Amino acid sequence: MPTLNSQDYDSVPRQSVRTLHHTHAAHTERKWYAVFTLAQNEQSAARHLDACQIESFVPTYESVRVWKNRQRKTIVQAMFPTYMFVRIGAAEHSTVLRSPGVRRIIGNHKGPLPLPDAEIDFLRSGLCKENVEPYTDLVVGEKVRIKNGAMQGLEGVLVRKKNSLRFVLTLDLINQSAAVEVAAEELEPVPA
Repeated sequence: MPTLNSQDYDSVPRQSVRTLHHTHAAHTERKWYAVFTLAQNEQSAARHLDACQIESFVPTYESVRVWKNRQRKTIVQAMFPTYMFVRIGAAEHSTVLRSPGVRRIIGNHKGPLPLPDAEIDFLRSGLCKENVEPYTDLVVGEKVRIKNGAMQGLEGVLVRKKNSLRFVLTLDLINQSAAVEVAAEELEPVPA
């Protein structure tokens, strides 16, 4: 994005200056929002928004299914069914809401609420793509923080599954969770 100094304003038409400032402001104010979609419409809504040049993201995971004929098939599914994420500015809310399959942008009575960038960065990271699965049980246990690495600073709840420790990241805004295996030495308790 070019930066204009005071000398440049004299040589650029006023409309262009306003457009440059508006474009720059819209880009810097983009935040991640959770979007509620119709069932099984996450990917098609994401494709439509991508065509509209709106950054979108549908977290997925792979699961192995065994059919009646004992054939194994790997299936890619949405991590959070009926939810996707978009990175938009305030001016783009209406474009998202007009997209096929989109029901609403998650928020409260005051309007849509943005998600912390760290949560989306974690879900998009290569670390998350390995050993991650939806976590639908009630989250009970100690609140912990990851001490180092790409997920440093993320807070969640510690649970056990079989013999491994799991870090459960809960996206409070949409009341959904994802569990990732972590080593005990990577975690520290969060003071109450």
